[in-house]
Amino acid sequence: MTARVLRAGIAGEPDQWAVNYGFAGGGFHEIGSLEPFETSAVMQSAMEDAFKGEHPGKITNYTGQLNALRHSVKVGDVILNPLKTSRKVTIGVVPKEYTYEDNEPDATKRHQIGVDWQQTNVPRAAFKDEILNTLNGAMSIFRAERDEAENRLRAVFDRGVDPGLYGRRAMSTSAAAAQPSTDDFDDVTEPIATPTIQSIRDRVQTYVIENSSGHKLTHLLAEILRTKGFTCEISPEGPDGGVDILVGSGPLGLGKPKLVVEVKSAQTQISSLVVRGLQSAITTKGASQGLLVARGGLNKQAQNEIRNDRLKIRAWEAEQVLDQLFEAYEFMPGATRRLIPLKRAWVLDEEDNDG
Repeated sequence: MTARVLRAGIAGEPDQWAVNYGFAGGGFHEIGSLEPFETSAVMQSAMEDAFKGEHPGKITNYTGQLNALRHSVKVGDVILNPLKTSRKVTIGVVPKEYTYEDNEPDATKRHQIGVDWQQTNVPRAAFKDEILNTLNGAMSIFRAERDEAENRLRAVFDRGVDPGLYGRRAMSTSAAAAQPSTDDFDDVTEPIATPTIQSIRDRVQTYVIENSSGHKLTHLLAEILRTKGFTCEISPEGPDGGVDILVGSGPLGLGKPKLVVEVKSAQTQISSLVVRGLQSAITTKGASQGLLVARGGLNKQAQNEIRNDRLKIRAWEAEQVLDQLFEAYEFMPGATRRLIPLKRAWVLDEEDNDG
């Protein structure tokens, strides 16, 4: 088993196409089918013709990526696609190697491999720093191999959570991962991660997870809601009957709207049973709305439950909590800001200016 990252464009344009139709790849519309290219030299020559005027280093980089797509991706490989549109990660297994779809009207989607996407909404919060650095690598197609990446990604694939570097080192690697490649083509291994808005968010996210586990996350959420003018009553740690925070307006918290907040700090996805528990708590407490905070995300059934009750319930996953933290941060108490020390810096968002 080999783990590879295959992105769906700079801005994630084909994200939904890839998920809906079971593909990965795309891009590189400047060149036609890769199927005739049986050697690296032939591939390099074709790329030089297709990308005349580009820097030689960039052409070599493109050649390596397309060589990997054409020759190195094999049936059984695990593929990760970090989605730009939702900030989630899809994970699947290759059932079908490279094909070129001449009949596809969109030229940016003709280079394809088949992928059986088995998890399509894994939150980035499920991964620890080293794997997040891998996901933030600058290339579109590469093999993930540093920091026990292949075994750890298999764990995410199987159980939904990255066990971390030291959680995997004591376990044996697969025979396939331990053996060097026998391909005639140089594989494209992961590049050094480059600083981006997403990589900065990921670093903050990891820090927040490490420093606000369990009931600490409930207190952090209460501080965020207080900056919005709400009065919050936090339930004691332990069984809470589906109510972690009772929220109301006014100095006594008796004004409307009244909210019930349920906080789940685990990094695994929650089920529809939790949503139903929140629905029950809204009725029992006489609240008008509910907020479900699910750091590990929601499974499909839970998403459907919330969609069906969207006039009463909202869900914040890890990325939404981070957005709310950034928005509220400067108004939060000093003790909270010391727990999560952030510094604001304005930078030019190069990703949005790539054309």
